[in-house]
Amino acid sequence: MHTLQLLSLGLISLGFRSQASPAFNPRAYQKSVATCQATNRADGQETAVEINLSYVDINSNAKTSLILVHGWPSLWSTWSNQIQEFEDDYHLLVPDLRGFAESTHPGDVRSSGTMSDMVSDLVCILQHASIASAVCIGHDWGTQICYEAARMRPDLFRGVVGAVIPYIPSASDFVPIEHLVVALPKLSYQLFFNQNTQEAIAELDKDVRRTVRATLRSVTSPPPDDFLRSKESFLGGWADVTEIPPVPFFTPEEEDYFIEQFSIQGFKHTLQFYTEENRRASWAFAHMQGNHTIPQPVLSILPKNDPVADWGLASKILKSTDFLPNSRTEFMDGAHWCHIEYPTEFNALMRAWLKEMEDGKTAVHDEL
Repeated sequence: MHTLQLLSLGLISLGFRSQASPAFNPRAYQKSVATCQATNRADGQETAVEINLSYVDINSNAKTSLILVHGWPSLWSTWSNQIQEFEDDYHLLVPDLRGFAESTHPGDVRSSGTMSDMVSDLVCILQHASIASAVCIGHDWGTQICYEAARMRPDLFRGVVGAVIPYIPSASDFVPIEHLVVALPKLSYQLFFNQNTQEAIAELDKDVRRTVRATLRSVTSPPPDDFLRSKESFLGGWADVTEIPPVPFFTPEEEDYFIEQFSIQGFKHTLQFYTEENRRASWAFAHMQGNHTIPQPVLSILPKNDPVADWGLASKILKSTDFLPNSRTEFMDGAHWCHIEYPTEFNALMRAWLKEMEDGKTAVHDEL
């Protein structure tokens, strides 16, 4: 059994922040809205619907476009450090994924949020912004979306920077979530998200600030040991804590904005990543297509301190680089939120790789 396919589950983990970032005001950035075609698959039907995808469009006259794709539970604004670093040199498209903040959803959390659905959303945003091609920059679930975008549409996505999660080819068998929890008990919360989705949504929505603070922690301000280990509750590990401390790598203004944006729709469609139906459909689509190799340049940035998994070892076991002939793997300090926790190091790796790609010098430099 390929137990390390757990990487496709969008893990949340704990990290630490050693670098201070300049103040970021997300309200200073205007959003564009793309109306895109989508499918609602509730009750086994295929109903065509329209969704509105919100994104920030910065420096549209720049030569090279980057599309920055967030994971769970996240928003466009968690790319604040990368926006500040690259907004003068690159064209940046930074969306909220379907079901997050102001981006709407087809309405079916269980089966209408597959990887191919997400790729179609990115394609729609590129078309709306009149962009012929882009480099896809992803974190967490966003990394998986970027890899799938490069696999499905090499004509549009000319490279990938994947943070935290290595490439998971769909060449092997599908593995249900329950098979992974035995080896990694901190995946137990994902059983709750999958098996009791509506109950999980209600728990997350009850106090959005508490949910966000519980999830986005650091090593210096950690959660209780029981966090993520329950199959019956996501926030149960925090039951004895009256007030959870603020998110350690947000300013108060950033946290307020984050809470405000998540409160627009709540979490009701964001758990699409964890349902069996979406995961199985995502695997089946790629597995049947069979073209698992991604020839475009790839930079995989893996954190050294993620307590849930050793991503370097996982990448070896999954044989990720066997399917990435033009890839480079770099390790850096930090845990799951490494692009926020250590932005200077993350941005330096990304900038150097982007320059090499633009100069035509990207090549295999795998440090696993």
